[in-house]
Amino acid sequence: MADLKLKDLRYLVAVADTRHFGHAAARCFVSQPTLSAQLKKLEDYLGVQLVERQPRRITLTEAGQSVVAHARRILEASDEIVTVAQRQRDPLAGRLRLALLPTIGPYLLPFVASRLHKALPRLDLLLYEHQTGPLLEKLQSGEIDGGVLALPADADGLASMPLYDEPFVLAVPSDHVLAKRKTAKPADLDGQTLLLLEDGHCLRDQALAVCSLSNAQEKQDFRATSLETLRQMVASGAGITLLPDLASRGAYGTAHGVTIVPFVKPAPVRHIGIVWRKSSARAKAIEAVGKEIADAVQKLFKV
Repeated sequence: MADLKLKDLRYLVAVADTRHFGHAAARCFVSQPTLSAQLKKLEDYLGVQLVERQPRRITLTEAGQSVVAHARRILEASDEIVTVAQRQRDPLAGRLRLALLPTIGPYLLPFVASRLHKALPRLDLLLYEHQTGPLLEKLQSGEIDGGVLALPADADGLASMPLYDEPFVLAVPSDHVLAKRKTAKPADLDGQTLLLLEDGHCLRDQALAVCSLSNAQEKQDFRATSLETLRQMVASGAGITLLPDLASRGAYGTAHGVTIVPFVKPAPVRHIGIVWRKSSARAKAIEAVGKEIADAVQKLFKV
């Protein structure tokens, strides 16, 4: 197998594509006699004829067609090996698989996606949404490279980088008594009916922690699967809820029938960070993404 060279396979594929020795040689930047001689050596090594040589016509034998099909796959794989090595030399290039919580992704990405593309143009970001448990499982199994979630992340072998502290805001029906307030305190939740996400969302636990400071009562016959469901239930007058700050901005901040009331400072917050495996070769890329997210959101919160 040591005599089977990639360049000979490239010569064969070039002949298959051009059906002309001269054109194939030009494509491979060698002379026609060199290409012809190397193909003959390949045929001798394999013990089969690959190319039918006729005065004005070049065709592949049945064996030649089969070998060319395999040669294409081998050459594609060899090119990918080179690409992988290039990515390692340039840590800010290549594919990066990043997952975000459903309560983070839709609200964070509108503010950072364009910035990430401009700041890290060679990075091919693949984005996913997972709740905390599945996100950590996929991260540890290697299915994703990093995750943006609420810290602390309870998992072994992970490195983390804080990104920003996101305040909670209060979302109430527009005709609710609290809708007239410029600010609210956790104590204002006393006696209120609270709408929360279903189990599995870390935001549920964070909201319950805030509500532990008051006597708010969770609506027991209702669990939402998304923040948008919560928002619609608030608009219907079914109760009030807590939203992360970013989920109250932009188009989400003008939902009909819902009024957003910020908490007095210091407002209750959740700590958002990015995590990755300590052994990951993509650590520099993940840190670069984290820095861009942190800078963008911190500037947003200062406005």
